[in-house]
Amino acid sequence: SITAIIPLMSFSMGSAYQFHSWRVFVVVCALPCVSAVVALTFMPESPRFYLEMGKHDEAWMVLKHIHDTNMRARGEPERVFTVNRIKIPKQLDELVEMQNESANPVLKVLFKIQAELRGIWLTFMKCFNYPVKENTVKLAAVWFTLSFGYYGLSVWFPDVIKHLQADEYASRVKIHNNERTEDFTFNFTLENQIHRNGVFLNDRFIGMKFKAVTFIDSSFINCYFEDVSSVGSLFKNCTIVDSFFYNTDIDDAKLTNSRVINSSFHHNKTGCQMTFDDDYSAYWVYFVNFLGTLAVLPGNIVSALLMDKIGRLSMLGGSMVLSGISCFFLWFGTSESMMIFMLCLYNGLSISAWNSLDVVTTELYPTDRRGTGFGFCNAMCKLAAVLGNLIFGSLVGITKAIPILLASTVLVGGGLVGLRLPDTRANVLM
Repeated sequence: SITAIIPLMSFSMGSAYQFHSWRVFVVVCALPCVSAVVALTFMPESPRFYLEMGKHDEAWMVLKHIHDTNMRARGEPERVFTVNRIKIPKQLDELVEMQNESANPVLKVLFKIQAELRGIWLTFMKCFNYPVKENTVKLAAVWFTLSFGYYGLSVWFPDVIKHLQADEYASRVKIHNNERTEDFTFNFTLENQIHRNGVFLNDRFIGMKFKAVTFIDSSFINCYFEDVSSVGSLFKNCTIVDSFFYNTDIDDAKLTNSRVINSSFHHNKTGCQMTFDDDYSAYWVYFVNFLGTLAVLPGNIVSALLMDKIGRLSMLGGSMVLSGISCFFLWFGTSESMMIFMLCLYNGLSISAWNSLDVVTTELYPTDRRGTGFGFCNAMCKLAAVLGNLIFGSLVGITKAIPILLASTVLVGGGLVGLRLPDTRANVLM
């Protein structure tokens, strides 16, 4: 959707307000969130929640529905759901009543908050108790390294490709020295040019565009500018004499150290005048992200089909190690096409690690600390994502070696740690 919306969909309401395409994209992105909220109202609560609330019959019905669905999937619909024993969690209100026999409403609320916070802390500390302590540390390391490499490279990839495009674009610049034009009408686009010591006398610039054009030490004498856009263009140390500007975007920011003598500016354009036609590299960045996202589809299919056959840990460790190796070969990428291919390969390999990591994390924790353990690992993931964005983003355009070596090292290291986790496939099969 980002490739289809951002480059193409923009709306304007007069000249003062423009509803740019990124706003359309934000609105579209909000629609799935609204749909999710609506869908959640039709989902049943978990059996554990019903038991904690004292709704035993509702909990039994949910368990029966899960059992019947699984048995039909196995081809055994005749299997009858039976429950021999259910361990009922102690309800929070019971704990409050035990500490507050008078049941004062204010004290009851305070005790309830205290009990909630204490329960959260105790559940969190259970994730660092035997026998899951070692697993928590290893999982946190795997989540951190995978997120650090993945989100760091997601920032670095598009900007590196953009730098390659900029270098290639700059290599094709046309340089004009000491040119002189007189009584000429420019009604076409001037692009990727440098004009030094030029003289423009009685020239007309009408309905045209300067695109990445720089005028240096040039003179404009008695010139007329109308309906002119200047994208990425500058007038450095220029002299503008007896000239008239109407409906242009040429302002003080683009007149660097230039002298304007007896010239006037009328009805200047306001706002951003750049479009995706003017800066195709911006569109290309979105398209590259689209290709990288599309590349995860084969990885999702492979992980869904082979996870139970080759094992969660083999897929997790193998995917991270292969991702690190593919990342290392970015060192030899010197063209856009090769970098895009390596991006797609990296995304396709790393998505299998994400899928298997979600499964392993869920299966390694018992029910009473599963949500807390998974939340802690996700917090490490978000922390690593922020650090990755900051570190990799600061290295764009400076060096290619450090991001590549850093990402390769953490991914391979995290994959090796993941291989040391206990295998949960046997427990599930049992």
